[in-house]
Amino acid sequence: MTTHNPKKSQDGAEGRLDLQLERQIGTVRVMGCVNGRWVWREESGLGRKKEEEKKKRKKEMAFGLQQYFSCATALPAKMRSKDKIAYYYDGDVGGVYFGPNHPMKPHRLCMTHHLVLSYDLHKKMEIYRPHKAYPVELAQFHSADYVEFLHRITPDTQHLFSNELAKYNLGEDCPVFENLFEFCQIYAGGTIDAARRLNNQLCDIAINWAGGLHHAKKCEASGFCYINDLVLGILELLKHQARVLYIDIDVHHGDGVEEAFYFTDRVMTVSFHKYGDMFFPGTGDVKETGEREGKYYAINVPLKDGIDDTSFTRLFKSIISKVVETYVPGAIVLQCGADSLAGDRLGCFNLSIDGHAECVRFVKKFNLPLLVTGGGGYTKENVARCWAVETGVLLDTELPNEIPENEYIKYFAPEYSLRIPNGHIVCTFSEILCY
Repeated sequence: MTTHNPKKSQDGAEGRLDLQLERQIGTVRVMGCVNGRWVWREESGLGRKKEEEKKKRKKEMAFGLQQYFSCATALPAKMRSKDKIAYYYDGDVGGVYFGPNHPMKPHRLCMTHHLVLSYDLHKKMEIYRPHKAYPVELAQFHSADYVEFLHRITPDTQHLFSNELAKYNLGEDCPVFENLFEFCQIYAGGTIDAARRLNNQLCDIAINWAGGLHHAKKCEASGFCYINDLVLGILELLKHQARVLYIDIDVHHGDGVEEAFYFTDRVMTVSFHKYGDMFFPGTGDVKETGEREGKYYAINVPLKDGIDDTSFTRLFKSIISKVVETYVPGAIVLQCGADSLAGDRLGCFNLSIDGHAECVRFVKKFNLPLLVTGGGGYTKENVARCWAVETGVLLDTELPNEIPENEYIKYFAPEYSLRIPNGHIVCTFSEILCY
């Protein structure tokens, strides 16, 4: 891993840009004091702008040095007095049905939200309904023809497009269902809105539990994912940040996000996931490290079945600490797939909710703009528990173990408790690494 060195702009390009700005800004008349007399003089708008930017850079450099030398240990950063949290939710996502026997149940999002409400966490956050992302926004990453096809395909017409369904990988894993495109617009809109709010410094942390669909590719659906909201959110953050760190704790490799940024050093992707035994998606070997400018900016931590809280958090903290220290990101995107919990229908890890949440707590301590999303998770009552606890973690609020009365209380019977124990697979530290 190497420390990031931003590239210098070429003088010729900078000169052309200066000339263009000079033409746009022109000159202005300003009043100044000369030998005790106030007089008008001509001043270049560009010159004034450059001087202001120079002063701003000096201030930022001085502030950065002050921050650097203010403490001997740079990681984790000093906590803010109180974080401002933005939370995105649209109840319509919970009404989507992937079909009988499909493991993806968007209903888990309604269950999560009602737990958040029952614990009064909404009173400590700003709650927003996300806009429905426009096709042109989705096409910032995805191909226009793929977006257009998602827009027009319906369950009633899909039999007419067998070639296109195969081309875009729509079928058993990624079925065509009612309101498919609107579903994509909502969850992607939430992540885009969250990134924009962070960019505008209107919040410190933004949460979109409906997002985190990390498998979708530029021109096709994959692994229950149609639109890759994470890539769209990162692209939005890159408009204001030089470098963005993406962290993925889903049991499946974050292949769609890694692939999107595999050739750039402006995004570092770090994925902790199950690898081997033909486990989906089959990528994420430790040897996959990026290419060209992105060489060594993709980090994969391939794991075997049964990793528990102690081993997972030990790995997570040591790796993420070094990554943040070396890469110095301007913002972090954290995908909190809950299929890494013990007892998940499709997962094979041995994490408790507290172990999973400890990763969220650790990332929060870096005191960087943070975008948090959901992801996988197929035992829906445990997904809701996990994301409610992690909402509390982001709010520095410890939640009582007894679940308060809410619309979905029956799903948490018979214990009606928030935390579940981890599983019972026993393994040593050396047995859980796929190196």
